[in-house]
Amino acid sequence: MKTRTLVVTLIVVLAVLVAACAPTPTPVPPTKAPAAPAQPFKGTTLRVVGANHPWAEAIKPLLPEFEAKTGMKINLELYGEDQLNQKLTTEFTAGNSDIDAFMQRPLQEARVMAKNKWYVDLNKYVKTDPAYDFADFMPGAVGTETVDGVLTGIPIVTEQQVLYYRKDLFEKAGLKVPKTFDELKAAAEKLTDKKNEIYGFVARGQRSPAVTQFSSYLYSFGGDWFDLNTRKATLDTPEAIAAFKFYGDMLRNYGPPGVTNMSWPQAVAVFAQGKAAMYTDANSIYPNLLDPAKSAVADKTGVAVFPAGPKGQIMYNVTSWGLAIAAQSKKQDAAWEFVKWATSKETMLKTQGESAVPGSRTSVWNDPKGKAKFPADWVEATAASAKGRGYDRPLVVQVTNARDIIGTVIVTAIEGGNVEEAAKKANAEFQKLLDGEK
Repeated sequence: MKTRTLVVTLIVVLAVLVAACAPTPTPVPPTKAPAAPAQPFKGTTLRVVGANHPWAEAIKPLLPEFEAKTGMKINLELYGEDQLNQKLTTEFTAGNSDIDAFMQRPLQEARVMAKNKWYVDLNKYVKTDPAYDFADFMPGAVGTETVDGVLTGIPIVTEQQVLYYRKDLFEKAGLKVPKTFDELKAAAEKLTDKKNEIYGFVARGQRSPAVTQFSSYLYSFGGDWFDLNTRKATLDTPEAIAAFKFYGDMLRNYGPPGVTNMSWPQAVAVFAQGKAAMYTDANSIYPNLLDPAKSAVADKTGVAVFPAGPKGQIMYNVTSWGLAIAAQSKKQDAAWEFVKWATSKETMLKTQGESAVPGSRTSVWNDPKGKAKFPADWVEATAASAKGRGYDRPLVVQVTNARDIIGTVIVTAIEGGNVEEAAKKANAEFQKLLDGEK
């Protein structure tokens, strides 16, 4: 019995010794999910359609960077503004377009395109991508791009209304830069010298083009195009009539001859030739005034905040161009990769900082590189307009027709006609347009 116990004990000890001397087994690593491809859309070709615009010219030399990063190919087609709208409308209406991403004018086209369901609602992308930092975009710019909750595009170019003025003429006359409409009128009166073809004030007077620039005057008088809640036209309210009369008086009494035929190219030419003391228009046209190659008064031109009316400084702050994805595209996720890159902080800092295209991200305006190409007073005036109203024309589908209707009142005011009668007639026509869109 003792012998058997001893044998069992020896066997147990031997087993323990063998186990202790055995090599440690190599641990098997846990199974990992396959890594996502670095270039998920490699080999994809995107068709991007845009306008002949400074933004497109700024993004064009950056495309190789995107293509190298993603393995995608961008075919960029550029057209004149009217040609672009016609092309988009023709292709989308046909229903077989292969356009993937496109530039659009949200205030001019977004409502009709949204009604026709030609957009991808970009909310599904921006709200699920925290790294994109959508909150960095200016609220007014995003509002311009939003139609009935649908994010039709990402804002790429913004505009605000400012006052351009002749620093030399103001200094000679001992005048300060106008901060109110009353001061604007007083300065225009004092600086007008028609015998020597110097006019105190110039702005757009042509029927339809004048509407957008008249908008800031309308808002600052306390008016609007229509009540957004009731959809009741408000072109004949006391506030609107006062705004029409003020704008018309300024151009009739202190403006150059032929102003009712002037859109921005003609108006800017008057100022650039040294024929006007003040000019209100979009800040985006500043190169035409501050470039010595284009302006005879480049070194004499200052930029200031749009002056205040009876109800304050309520200028527009709008998105003039956005970047959208076509609902008919079969490559929507790949198109978003392009839109995301083109509107990222890094890319927008390049298009704004290097090519002076006014962007829509707050961070870019807070970066010294983003302001480097702009005059200091221009930057100050633009920054002061950041909280402006997000539309410079009626928010309707038939924008062109609405502008024509409103423009008739502006022309009547410039010509010294019966503004009340013209406003009443226009209001009735505009109400019909509004009712037809319900």
